[in-house]
Amino acid sequence: MDFKFNGKKVLVTGSTKGIGFKTVELFAKEGASVIINGRSADSVSEAMKELAKLVPAAQAQGAVADVSTEEGIHKLINEIPDVDILVNNAGYFEPRPFFEIRREEWIKMYTTNVLSGAELTQFYLQKMLKKNYGRVLFISSESALNIPAEMVHYGMSKTAQLAVARGGAEMCRGTNVTVNSVLPGPTLSEGVEDFIKALAEQNGHTPEQAARDFIRDNRPTSIAQRFAKPEEVANVIVFLASEKAAMINGSAVRVDGGVVKSIN
Repeated sequence: MDFKFNGKKVLVTGSTKGIGFKTVELFAKEGASVIINGRSADSVSEAMKELAKLVPAAQAQGAVADVSTEEGIHKLINEIPDVDILVNNAGYFEPRPFFEIRREEWIKMYTTNVLSGAELTQFYLQKMLKKNYGRVLFISSESALNIPAEMVHYGMSKTAQLAVARGGAEMCRGTNVTVNSVLPGPTLSEGVEDFIKALAEQNGHTPEQAARDFIRDNRPTSIAQRFAKPEEVANVIVFLASEKAAMINGSAVRVDGGVVKSIN
């Protein structure tokens, strides 16, 4: 299927590993010019090398910037002043008992997961509207709808992303610009793999058993009954960024393996 990405410039924040990297890889395979973003020069360099191995013909550049900070956002937009597709993927999760979440942890979660994408969207969306073409995607989570008891502050940030994305979409009436959210379920990104390994060691299980136990105990409504692979989420992100998905706007698209039982 031709997604018509030739000549399109794509910025994926937090794209040195996991869902972000697989998204960059797929965009590159589809002919887009991609920008890999990470917080350190080493992580971006390693990701660029890995992409060159996987997609030898990739048109790619690196952009070192910590988008959880105002300084990092300004650095990124000065270096990359215009894009056709923005994927707000930068973020993190951190299991933490609700009564132990400190004020600075609420602020860090909100700043990293919400404000990074909000401020970048404010900048790039205006340019997309002027040229009457563009795509903005927020990588949220099923945790936006099913707030996880083990990390309420993370769920809060993911719900807030949905609000920003829907508000941004309202700016796009009658244009060829779309703003949507993608809601992955539990996905085997690098951070999650480390979390599962720690659980396995703690309980004397294999990582495979720990992963199955986590889904059974913490996401019992899952129909898939497994973690998603990062590339399975990337497939949906790239589709939503394509011309094929032009009529999907202001939506929150779930890639959660059926964890969320609601049909609305």
